[in-house]
Amino acid sequence: MVKEIERAGIPVVHVCTIVPISLTVGANRIVPAVAIPHPLGNPDLSEKEERAMRKDLVLKALRALQTDVNEQTVFEN
Repeated sequence: MVKEIERAGIPVVHVCTIVPISLTVGANRIVPAVAIPHPLGNPDLSEKEERAMRKDLVLKALRALQTDVNEQTVFEN
């Protein structure tokens, strides 16, 4: 689905927990998530820490969305 949306001219960021699967399906912009049961959170953190972590992931995804890519790119930082 990611490839089809991009083919329509809409850039997509795939936030995922298993990067090799995203690479296999052909996602162009990949942002690694936290963990399989909690991709965008961590229940072991305090509310304040988890909010900061989630904000960091969203900002990373937004930066990836603004980046022109010619090949599959994993945005680690």
